[in-house]
Amino acid sequence: MEERRVSSSQGSCLVPTQNLPTLLADLGTMQLPALPGLPLLGCDSFMVLAVFCTVFALVFDLMKRRKSENYPPGPRGFPFVGNLLQVDLRNPHLSFGKLWQKYGDVVSLELGWTNVVVLSGYNTLKEALVKKSEDFADRPDLPVYRKSLERIGEGIVLAKYGNWWREQRKFAHLTLRKFGLGKKLLELQIMKEAGFLNQAFEGEQGHPFDPHFLLTCGTSNIICSIIFGDRFEYCDKKFLGYLHILEESFVLEGGFWGQLMNTFSFLRHLPGPQNKILQNQNKTIQFIQEIITRHKESWDPNNPRDFIDAYISQQEKMKHVPNTSFLETKIIGTVIGLFAAGTETSSTTLCWALLFMVLHPDVQSQVHEEIDRVIGKERKPKLEHREEMPFTNAVIHESQRLGNIIPNSLPHQTYRDTTVMGYTIPKGTTIIPNLTSALFDEDIWMTPHEFNPGHFLNSDGNFVKPEAFIPFSAGHRVCLGEQLAKTELFLFFTSMLQRFIFLLPENEPRPSYREAKFGITLSPLPYRLCVKAR
Repeated sequence: MEERRVSSSQGSCLVPTQNLPTLLADLGTMQLPALPGLPLLGCDSFMVLAVFCTVFALVFDLMKRRKSENYPPGPRGFPFVGNLLQVDLRNPHLSFGKLWQKYGDVVSLELGWTNVVVLSGYNTLKEALVKKSEDFADRPDLPVYRKSLERIGEGIVLAKYGNWWREQRKFAHLTLRKFGLGKKLLELQIMKEAGFLNQAFEGEQGHPFDPHFLLTCGTSNIICSIIFGDRFEYCDKKFLGYLHILEESFVLEGGFWGQLMNTFSFLRHLPGPQNKILQNQNKTIQFIQEIITRHKESWDPNNPRDFIDAYISQQEKMKHVPNTSFLETKIIGTVIGLFAAGTETSSTTLCWALLFMVLHPDVQSQVHEEIDRVIGKERKPKLEHREEMPFTNAVIHESQRLGNIIPNSLPHQTYRDTTVMGYTIPKGTTIIPNLTSALFDEDIWMTPHEFNPGHFLNSDGNFVKPEAFIPFSAGHRVCLGEQLAKTELFLFFTSMLQRFIFLLPENEPRPSYREAKFGITLSPLPYRLCVKAR
């Protein structure tokens, strides 16, 4: 007869398996031995304790979810996770669109225990971000960045609203202007870089290739020239490695795992795919730290070469000022924020623009015709040509609108108790501006889900920009590099279209713009194209 070994406090013994049911029943009623200092507990006591803990947790959860009077409507959540199961973390902008249709322009959610309000519709966004800009100017604490920010500072992009942020933003704005923003010098730098980019396209010799990474190299070199005082070669392995890390980080931090970490901060301390985010952040810090260290070794206070030199000079100037924001540890966070924002947004928009060109060759032909008529094939495009090229300008803006590269903006937080569209929003509430709702509003755009440059042209063919076009957000937190991005987009785009015809490769699946890769930015799925010299 089969026997099994059963252990007890007295040791172990072999018992027939046919007696196991009786034995298990006896074990279920046994009193556990008392531990020193602890009362004796039986199974019934454990059940009572478990029920008590469960009820206590549910009551605590319910108390945490109590809302103020006149709080915005929203779907009912589940204990502990809130509405997390009702939002697709891989494509949250699509979930917010559905919630907008069901609950209206102001929708409340609970992601874990974080109270979130999603604002949709241009009028709602205008009231919050423009008319009550300071009320909605704060940033929430995002656990996905918490560990890194403790080392390098929040930077301008993620900083809490207040004197620190105002001082840093003012300095950044003035310094960027000093080193070319809005000046002819920067325009010349962009045209020079556009030449290098076109050479890289020619190097593909008409074979199919994915343009995204070359576009990233081109646009990143513009912000590099301002911040670092130099550009990188497209074959620089260290620089290319950092750009790959940056691209991967945008997907991870804004995607499923990043949002999950922001909801359940304890995930930062557990093994799993989310640890790749922290590893990439450490590599980014190391890359920027090495550049700053080299700057400090050759820094001349009388001859600042770039943004980093200017920041070091300001640190020296302010080091004896109490409560200054220009601390030794803060420069890295500021530089990383400016570099990341100045690289990814422009390159992703240009990637969308080229996709729309290969999908709409008739539109591409019209752009070619306007470039030839206004600029010609020999002269280099200049920013002043933009006023004479309404159709090309409309194509670029429509690429921004339909590309929708920052569908939810970066999250805001209410700086004080406030109201929007008649609803009460308490201080400290996380706010998600649903920019998609303004860029795809059927009451504003004739064909919101189709590529149509006519959205930005009036009946006379002149360029017009609807008020609801807010891809850079609005208010206090409007993108600091908006002017730089506009200049880059026009000069890079016209330079590429002046030189090349962009074609779909033969015998390859036709790419679609209706599917995209969500992260901090919304980028097209990888696609390939061919270039043909005009």
